[in-house]
Amino acid sequence: MNHSLVVAPSILACDFGRLHAEVLRAEVAGADWLHLDVMDGHFVDNISFGSAFIDAIAKVAAVPLDVHLMISRPDHYFPRYVRSAKNITVHVEADHDVSRTLAAIRSAGCQCGLSLKPGTPFEVVEPYLDQIDLLLVMTVEPGFGGQPFIPEMIAKVRTAVEARAARGLSYRVQVDGGINAGTGAMAINSGADTLVVGTYAFNAPDMSLVIRQLRSAV
Repeated sequence: MNHSLVVAPSILACDFGRLHAEVLRAEVAGADWLHLDVMDGHFVDNISFGSAFIDAIAKVAAVPLDVHLMISRPDHYFPRYVRSAKNITVHVEADHDVSRTLAAIRSAGCQCGLSLKPGTPFEVVEPYLDQIDLLLVMTVEPGFGGQPFIPEMIAKVRTAVEARAARGLSYRVQVDGGINAGTGAMAINSGADTLVVGTYAFNAPDMSLVIRQLRSAV
């Protein structure tokens, strides 16, 4: 399964005071999706934004919104995001029935993704691989932007790609955390087809150059 590369700038790294302008800047620069990290202060040690914030982005965004729920009860809260999201990703480690949540997200009209933290063995997500559209391999501990890439997570990316091929599945393999030109190329060369890029994109003087550099690694 060969997917075209998707680059998804993470809104967590943008200037919230210029939210709509930052959305436009990312789109003009060549963003395929926009990635939105929802944090509840329980599942991860940070609080970011909720559904009203994402609905405000949806009013002006021209690209799909990729919502990552880093929250303890995604089964309870995901319905608040379906009106604006193309994809909703939940964590395998959260407090919910994973299969039931994934099925409910799909029934609500969204694509569904599953994520695992750096310390979670790949085997934990294996029972759900045939139920997802996207597998998100976290390459930092979730909760804060600007962290360094954990290179040992590349092994999980390769395992995800191998499992997809072995089982004839079609989910995307997404990588999030510490992505720059070097780590992005490492992820792509290991089989990742969807990159979340945060501070490296939004702190750059020319975001379009950043996105072109990532695409050049394909």
